Amino acid sequence: MVHDQLRALVRRYPIVRFATRQIRTRLPKRFGGLDPARVPPRHRHLGLTLPRLADDRRGAGPDRIELRVSGDLTVPRRLADFGLAHHEPDSLACFLAALDHTPPGAVLDVGSGIGVYAILAAARSPRPVFAFEPTPELASLARSVSSSADLGFTVVDLALSNHNGTARLQRAPHDDMCNRLVRGTRPGLHRMTVRTTTLARWNEAEGTFPTVLRIDTAGGEPDVVAGGLEVLRRYRPWTLIKVRPDQGVEERLMALMDPLEYLWFPVNGDPPYQARTQICGRRSPSGERTWLFTPEEPSKGYWRSLVAWREALALCRGERG
Repeated sequence: MVHDQLRALVRRYPIVRFATRQIRTRLPKRFGGLDPARVPPRHRHLGLTLPRLADDRRGAGPDRIELRVSGDLTVPRRLADFGLAHHEPDSLACFLAALDHTPPGAVLDVGSGIGVYAILAAARSPRPVFAFEPTPELASLARSVSSSADLGFTVVDLALSNHNGTARLQRAPHDDMCNRLVRGTRPGLHRMTVRTTTLARWNEAEGTFPTVLRIDTAGGEPDVVAGGLEVLRRYRPWTLIKVRPDQGVEERLMALMDPLEYLWFPVNGDPPYQARTQICGRRSPSGERTWLFTPEEPSKGYWRSLVAWREALALCRGERG
């Protein structure tokens, strides 16, 4: 118990985490010592190349942004090594193609993390973009990126769920991409209280017209959908959802989405993707678990755009290619 609490303390505060690792580099390996060459820096300077279509005549948005981030955050570390070419490229291509082929309207990125999808939406479209992230350090970083890169997307410090009030956010011990809401009230340094609301309540207050929606909340996706059914019925946004095979997520999503009369496409293989009648959270050969939900049959132009964006993303490599 004490060991878990100490580990949670180290994970929660970056300065404590950095200091702890510096101490461990001076210890023998048999006492938990670390190889100094494998310890991440306190801060990381990251140059991120953004995709652009070859026939893009608008010229809007930057081709590259510079980020200064905490050294051990998961997504920036992967982006530094491999770039956007290896960061959910099929899902990103689906998302970018949806921006090109849906009516004007807002983009909602639920569970945004540092805001990769929000960055691309703001850089490659004139749409209003909202990034929802309840983890304080990730939301702060996303806000800093939006401001420093002059992208102008809005960061919302809320957890979207199926109720209004508060909930416990559990920090994943080794991967900040997997922080998630949990039931129960047991306190602990690895859990923190965050504000929650439903997508329907938030949208009613803000008065947006969402046409592209992306959800990745580490297993809480059905709760987000349940709290946003009115938005899906009224505005019919194209929706990307990461589906994990965990605790009946697939079954709950099917029960919620079936009455809405969307088409369900696994983001898997070469487009055009084939619509399915069952949702499965197993990984695709590319390692992704994303599903695309559309209110109508995607046009041939959409699939061509998806292929073009995938090719553009393949050029956005990191230090290790």
